[in-house]
Amino acid sequence: MISYDNLWKTMQEKGVSQYTLIKKHNISPGQITRLKRNESVSTHTIEMFCKILKCKVEDVMTFIDDEQ
Repeated sequence: MISYDNLWKTMQEKGVSQYTLIKKHNISPGQITRLKRNESVSTHTIEMFCKILKCKVEDVMTFIDDEQ
């Protein structure tokens, strides 16, 4: 399973709100909802967040082996 918990921590550290993502960076509210639910998103979306937040992929998402 992919978890986006790191995204919310990184956003808080960088002082970027969901409102800012929607209004300033034109991220759709639907994408934010998908991330909140840990649903799949495209690599393009991950790349956009890395550019906006000036961070690495691991600052946005982590893989959790749910078979353990």
